[in-house]
Amino acid sequence: MAQNSFKSLLSDTMIYGLSSIVGRFLNYMLVPVYTYSISAASGGYGIVTRVYALTALMLVMLTFGMETTFFYFANKYSSRSRQVFSTALSAVGSVSALFVLLVLLFATPLSEVMGCSGHPEFLTMMSIVVAFDAVQAILFARLRHDHRAWKFAFLKLLFIVCNIGMNLFVFLVAPSLAVSHPQLMAWYRPDYQVGYIFIINLICTAGITLGFVREIGELRFGIDRKILKEMLSYTWPLLLLGIAGILNQVADKICYHFIVPGPEGDVQLGIYGACVKIAMIMAMITQAFRYAYEPFVFSGGKDKSGKESQAVVMKYFVIFAMLAFLVVMAYLDLLKYVIQPSYWEGLAVVPIVMMAEIFMSVYFNLSFWYKLVEQTWWGAVFSVVGCVVLLAINFIFVPRYGYMACAWGGFAGYGVCMLLSYFVGRVKSPVPYDLKSILGYTALALALYAVSRVCRPALLGWQLALNTALVLVYVAAIAYFERKLVFAALSKVRGRR
Repeated sequence: MAQNSFKSLLSDTMIYGLSSIVGRFLNYMLVPVYTYSISAASGGYGIVTRVYALTALMLVMLTFGMETTFFYFANKYSSRSRQVFSTALSAVGSVSALFVLLVLLFATPLSEVMGCSGHPEFLTMMSIVVAFDAVQAILFARLRHDHRAWKFAFLKLLFIVCNIGMNLFVFLVAPSLAVSHPQLMAWYRPDYQVGYIFIINLICTAGITLGFVREIGELRFGIDRKILKEMLSYTWPLLLLGIAGILNQVADKICYHFIVPGPEGDVQLGIYGACVKIAMIMAMITQAFRYAYEPFVFSGGKDKSGKESQAVVMKYFVIFAMLAFLVVMAYLDLLKYVIQPSYWEGLAVVPIVMMAEIFMSVYFNLSFWYKLVEQTWWGAVFSVVGCVVLLAINFIFVPRYGYMACAWGGFAGYGVCMLLSYFVGRVKSPVPYDLKSILGYTALALALYAVSRVCRPALLGWQLALNTALVLVYVAAIAYFERKLVFAALSKVRGRR
């Protein structure tokens, strides 16, 4: 691809990173707020983890692959992109409205099944949130397609700032105000902390929708039935792919209640969910990359130069993903203070979950071959197989090993998806990936991590110094083996001075 395309990818990735990486980092402020306010023994954070896992699954079902489908057809019918957008938004909006109506009708029995008995409003609120999120997914896709990255970043950050601000008030300020000014805080209930999490999410999500007045106005173009028929034909395998894919992420959290029922299951799930939050640093990096990479590939990924570009991007993605893995593990003794000490017993899941996230991201990068050749059903097959592996490990081993089996289930599930997509892709639409470099950097990072685990000085300061040195070894290896790229980048910087 042309150099300008790479510049566009880099520019968009940086801006999307502002909203994704910086935004999620700011959102990390809520993890200590929640875990220090809701003890592990209460099981409250387990309920939060389960409901949000269910919300993630519902979001995939309500968008039913329309984000990717929109990109494909907006490029296919470039002169009619507004009709494509209006058709996609109308379809997702209609399905989302029907979903909310069904949840409102059956909220009580659903809450009993999901372990939220006595609080059907939890599911009601989150059903409305996920409906808004589904509609916003298409609206944000429109911004990405139009390369309006700054508006994208602004709205994402606005949601996070409002969400954090309201949570800080409710969890840190409101308890004191309730004592000093009870007449002003009659609405506040100290025992309703979990409920306030969902209320705040609902308020912020609904508010952000107001920022899309211009985009929603394009609904006047209506539904093009011919395009809709084509889009549904293209997207149904993506729906299966999306369901199987998200189940690889959340099935363990949804099923935990059924495998380990009762309060003990909520306690264990809360510990697991809190520790997984630390590992989600990897998700911040990959999400920002995905936002920019998807339209980049669809705009020219079928030709030879496009495949070469995919290979180069994959290599550097793995390099920096493994660097992120090393950094998180090197400073885990500090990062663990993000969560309350009563949750620390679950920290052993962090490296496993981070590697599972890397597998998932590599699988995402590998997945473009079947999207570009319009054989998206392959993705559904891979993800279903991976999901079966994950669920089998969970149901067989969770009763004995608890949440550690959940971590290994995700690792195995995404590992299988990644390998299947790679080997089938080699036959169907080969991409010249630099496996020697990719495997070499991965092996180096894992070897350095093993050294940090074996050599553990008694003093924390010495441990951090050793881990920092190991990270620098990896950085030095990158600088040496990728010196051509480094020198080229330095030359450009000097040229601008």
